Amino acid sequence: MSVFQLKRLGLLMEPEHGNPHEVEGTLNPAAVRGPDGRLYLFPRLVAKGNYSRIGIARVKFNEAGDPSGVERLGIALEPEADYERLPGGGGGCEDARVTFVAPLRHYVMTYTALSAIGPRIALAMSEDLFHWKRIGLATFAPYRGVDFVHVDNKDASIFPIAIPNHAGKMQLTLLHRPLFPGTRPEETVCQGEGRWVDREHESIWISYCPMPPEGLEPHRPGLFNSHHRLATPVSAWEQLKIGGGTPPVQTRHGWLILYHGVSKTTRPDEAGRELCYSAGIMVLSEEHPQKIRYRSPTPVLTPQSPEELRGTIANVVFPTGIDRRDDLGTPDRFDVYYGMADSRIGVARLTLPEYLPEGAPADVAGQESDISPSKSVISTSHPEAALAE
Repeated sequence: MSVFQLKRLGLLMEPEHGNPHEVEGTLNPAAVRGPDGRLYLFPRLVAKGNYSRIGIARVKFNEAGDPSGVERLGIALEPEADYERLPGGGGGCEDARVTFVAPLRHYVMTYTALSAIGPRIALAMSEDLFHWKRIGLATFAPYRGVDFVHVDNKDASIFPIAIPNHAGKMQLTLLHRPLFPGTRPEETVCQGEGRWVDREHESIWISYCPMPPEGLEPHRPGLFNSHHRLATPVSAWEQLKIGGGTPPVQTRHGWLILYHGVSKTTRPDEAGRELCYSAGIMVLSEEHPQKIRYRSPTPVLTPQSPEELRGTIANVVFPTGIDRRDDLGTPDRFDVYYGMADSRIGVARLTLPEYLPEGAPADVAGQESDISPSKSVISTSHPEAALAE
């Protein structure tokens, strides 16, 4: 049982009847406080043919302070650049995360750009959340034979402050999970239990690029040229894949993120898919976030409700947005916004525990030396758990 307590608050947003931008789903939103102190979501809006835009909506709250609905405000980004478009008019701007980066004095959006070369991490910036300027695709230097450039990549997020890299230089810092060939859950599910995990190619990475003195130049994105392998699949609920989730947010225990894990489900969907997407917790060191302080051995959220079990892709909860409730005077409360079965948006309340459990984190793979083995076996000692309602 996780020490983090999570309570579902319910369905927040679903496709609007008659809106052609949302006929195939409304899902996976970024969540961020604007200059006015109000909370804004940036959901993925899926039109016919899996054509995705990033919308913008303002969250409404009830008298208890819980999210109760949204006011749609339009489109933040839609496919326009070459790296967002497919031949024949398709393409996509998908699954945004938005962070106010204090040294840049701007909001930075990371999102998935879908083009003929596949999904890639793209970046945009804004001063007010309503006017966005593209700054291009994230670029990466290779690391000891690991090629981050020519592979699919998505679900990235940025730290809100400058972070020291391995050499102690204060830099812009990105969490990401490259999708190397053979590491998608549709591929790893065929390998059976107790499979060998390729740590270098199946991990969440933390990468750094130099922090520009006057802000990021729109025509020249920085090169992420320093890398650290952060976390690898270790537990049964994430045995097929792990990847990014919510952007890092500061807590008294360190940097908190929710991430996603994929396992084989006992209830295949109508298309025969055997995958289950759940969410877990990581707490990273505040001073050196490449070090994991805590990682939940069981998920804090796994598909249970009808909206999570049935949809465009069944058996999916996918966290992408998080809001620390300083507005209520409760900094230990976090509202988590997540995709439900790739169709709708739900919200849940996460409560920070007073203490983190003692002992080693669930994952020590990312903490080991560079001479540690490049492959490991997934533990199956932790059962998949259906957690707090």
